[in-house]
Amino acid sequence: SARALLAMAAARRWGVGWQDCTVEDGEVRHGGRALGLGELAGDAAQETPPDPPVLRAAPVADAADAATPRFPRLDLAGKASGACRFAGDVRLPGMVYAAIRHGPIGDARLGRFDTARAHGIPGFLRVVAGERWLAAVASDWWAAERALTAIAPRFHVTAPASSERFDTALAAALAERPGWFSRTATIAAAGDAGAALAGDVTLRQRYAAGPALHLSIETASATARLRPSGPWGETLELWIASQAPEAARRAAAAAAGVALDDVVLYPMPAGGSFDARLESAHAAEVAAIARAVGRPVQLTWSRWQEQLAVPVRPPVVADIAARTDSAGRITAWHMRAALPAAAREFGARLFGGKDAAAALSASDGAGDPLALEGAVPPYAIADYVIEHVPVRSGLPSGRLRGNAHGYTAFFTECFVDELAAQLHREPLAFRMAMLGNDPRLAQCLQRVSALADWNGGGDGSGQGIACHRMGSVSAGGCIAAVAIARRGDNGLKVDRISAVADIGRVVDADIARQQIEGGLVFGIGLALGSSTGYVLGLPAIGRLAGLGLPSLADCPRIEVELMTSDAPAFDPGELGVAVAAPAIANALASATGERFRKLPLGADE
Repeated sequence: SARALLAMAAARRWGVGWQDCTVEDGEVRHGGRALGLGELAGDAAQETPPDPPVLRAAPVADAADAATPRFPRLDLAGKASGACRFAGDVRLPGMVYAAIRHGPIGDARLGRFDTARAHGIPGFLRVVAGERWLAAVASDWWAAERALTAIAPRFHVTAPASSERFDTALAAALAERPGWFSRTATIAAAGDAGAALAGDVTLRQRYAAGPALHLSIETASATARLRPSGPWGETLELWIASQAPEAARRAAAAAAGVALDDVVLYPMPAGGSFDARLESAHAAEVAAIARAVGRPVQLTWSRWQEQLAVPVRPPVVADIAARTDSAGRITAWHMRAALPAAAREFGARLFGGKDAAAALSASDGAGDPLALEGAVPPYAIADYVIEHVPVRSGLPSGRLRGNAHGYTAFFTECFVDELAAQLHREPLAFRMAMLGNDPRLAQCLQRVSALADWNGGGDGSGQGIACHRMGSVSAGGCIAAVAIARRGDNGLKVDRISAVADIGRVVDADIARQQIEGGLVFGIGLALGSSTGYVLGLPAIGRLAGLGLPSLADCPRIEVELMTSDAPAFDPGELGVAVAAPAIANALASATGERFRKLPLGADE
């Protein structure tokens, strides 16, 4: 917009069309004439910018030719050398360190604790008690952590979260019969929804996904300092990695008892949080601790506390049924899914400032379209209906990279593959026949089949195919992938993933590929692990080593191509997450003859 305004100001002086002017190197040029930006600024401020703004041509005409980015990232040098400072690297004069224990998941209240047990630990200073947590403060973090271990705080908890409890709740919700008392909400429908719900079906299957953890490399960390600001007030300074900085400021202000205008937040790199830093509980905690100790303090959650206190991607169970015609095309589709209203719950925390327990209550019983985002199949199906049965699982849930697409794409694409097998149709051709309304996704499928040397996904081949679209046909992003997977001596193994994406106008192809590659690796983690059970409100697995994350040695060969497209630019960061799990599951079905219908794959084993 600024470029257009400057061009308009120069064009008015020269009597030419502003679209014929170029703005570069600090000047507006037309033919042999040039004017500096400074001398045009006053006139430019009087112009009206075009709406929508006129974008210049992409710096790379063909995305496939972009071997070197035109716009190198400014943060790469610091990250490569170790000079980049993350939230946990902040150091302030006189700073002390805090570790924390949260109560079990459920309605937990802090109970008994004996501070005297920590008095012999060198560096230990004091404890700070919250309603649902206890923190220890010391001269270093390890001393604070050791102090909490010695103190061993007890919590009173009612209705603790458990896998048995929410599995039972999900199954009971799916068994609920529609009626005037039903909680079932229709999220999306087209054509004759009644036809999609009635009559004989060609195939019906049930799929599930367990709760998924973020598992970011750097756990939650924040530093706070209260300083006098004038004779009557105080300023709270906050060094924190946050994806929702204003929500973090609000939480910290309330906890420290200062006005919102007196909170200064210095945003720090997170090192990858995958939406975990949309939550602000640690901002409130560090502010309360800083108020109590009267010194700058840095709070860092241990890995165990990170997995205990950060809301997860919700558990979900879904029934899918479809009917086909004599030509093998899907004519009716019905998905009925039981899961918490996770997006409403997240919104109650982010926008309503509610704690985890209050947000669970606020979201109870309401249908949630965002919790089933991506559930409408991309295929041309005349009659379909998507239903949500809200369930209160007792497990706080929220956003995670890929969000609902991470399980809705898995359900849809695995079911389509099973349907193709039942009809004795080749999986690629079966999908292509139903994509006449989405040429961009069809082109991705065609291209990835050539890239991956697709052989039809026959029994024993170990190849699996999947595709997915986020957003609208014209303005969204789409991706298709072929995976090669097998069952190895040490479990399920992914050998190769080929992906082709259409993300519209590409600004920097190298970064776009990195985003998709990273999404595919993250999706592998969600497909093969990244989940835990819960007993008495506590996660059954508390260390990264037990969560099946792909190591460098486990990462498959990954190849990504970008389609040349004139569609609007689309964020590629979550496309790979959505398509990885179904492609891998379909590949394992080909390799083993078994269908894996629950995430993480092999969880039932």
